[in-house]
Amino acid sequence: MARSIWLRQERSGRGPAPEHSRAQIAAAAMELADAGGLDALSMRKVAAAVGAGAASLYRYVETRDELLELMADAAAGEIEISRPPSGDWRADLVALAHEIREVYRRHPWMLDIAPGRVAFGPRTVDVLEYALSVMQDLDVPAGTKMEAFALMNGFVALLVRTEIAMGGATTDWQESQAEFLASVVTAGRHPHLAAAFTAPPAPPVADLLDGVLPRVLTGLLDSGR
Repeated sequence: MARSIWLRQERSGRGPAPEHSRAQIAAAAMELADAGGLDALSMRKVAAAVGAGAASLYRYVETRDELLELMADAAAGEIEISRPPSGDWRADLVALAHEIREVYRRHPWMLDIAPGRVAFGPRTVDVLEYALSVMQDLDVPAGTKMEAFALMNGFVALLVRTEIAMGGATTDWQESQAEFLASVVTAGRHPHLAAAFTAPPAPPVADLLDGVLPRVLTGLLDSGR
């Protein structure tokens, strides 16, 4: 039997037809996780949500990690990738980053899945393929393009973590930081910080996608030429 859930048929040629689909199971699990995080997720609760016995759920997913794979891939399916590349790879990647951000905000439990714990699923692969198609005209190694996608995803995840930790009050946080730093630099013991502090104020956290991310990606992709 194939080790990957994506290489196993949802319905085998033997036995009765399954009463539930992977999509139904993933949707039920996502609803539980959206409400209470991954700690609220268990095979027993998911089975109850779809009207199945706990033991029978293992006919569909062999482990909790496979359940997480179904969930993460279903979430990836919410990312809009139907728009054709515009020819401006920076703008297209930033637009994709905004799409990913919205998915993380709808499903913050995705931030709690340890990196490398779940494998790519078909819809996640579609998102990666789209990102690579946006970068297809860049004369850089494919590995560097993969690194750019991973960096972008990590950047977005960190930004959403920050937003969640602040309860969405990013402007208040930045204003409080500015007030404290102003008192520090006026003391005169931090000249380099004072010079930096005279620069234009940092943008709101969400705006980092439009202002900082393009420069980060440009630096990586230009250095990979």
